[in-house]
Amino acid sequence: MIFGYARVSTPDQQLHLQTDALQAYGCAEVAQEKVSSVKERPALQHLLTRLRPGDTLVVWKLDRLGRSLKDLVTLVTGFQDKGIHFVSLQDHLDTTTAQGRLMFNLFASLAEFERDILRERTRAGLTAARARGRQGGRPKGLSKEALSKAQAAKTLYLQQDKTVAEIGQLLGVGRATIYRYLAHLGVPMGGSPASP
Repeated sequence: MIFGYARVSTPDQQLHLQTDALQAYGCAEVAQEKVSSVKERPALQHLLTRLRPGDTLVVWKLDRLGRSLKDLVTLVTGFQDKGIHFVSLQDHLDTTTAQGRLMFNLFASLAEFERDILRERTRAGLTAARARGRQGGRPKGLSKEALSKAQAAKTLYLQQDKTVAEIGQLLGVGRATIYRYLAHLGVPMGGSPASP
């Protein structure tokens, strides 16, 4: 069976150009998505569960399926592993042909090359920083959201009418996180009635 997938990034954009091209190609069904996030694509996720060996997934253009080369390579490699064909109309990529498979393998090689270059640059940057006495890694401290929760935890803790576990439940974090927040803010924690 031939399935199509069409996506636009904002709700006010139209899918007609993509859906018309996909239906003209012969897609029996076209999953449609209007989302700005590449991570949350429920129509695509549902479609992926329906694809079976021998099926074909068709998109109007590669960037409709994924925004990064790495994401595209991962998806299309998964299709190949499951015996699912992939076609991108505007990019003239068709994995049912030898030329299409060659083109895709070039994409995969480029993605691997891009990852290798990024790793080398990161290592070189860390080495240069260490030579100057700086250490890499995540900076110490809390994000804005975590700091906001830490302030709330401090207020609730100092009121002494809730346990640490109850404060954690209210803020949606575990007890260990509450203790870490309090320690970060320098709150003394000895012998309080609100201890565990």
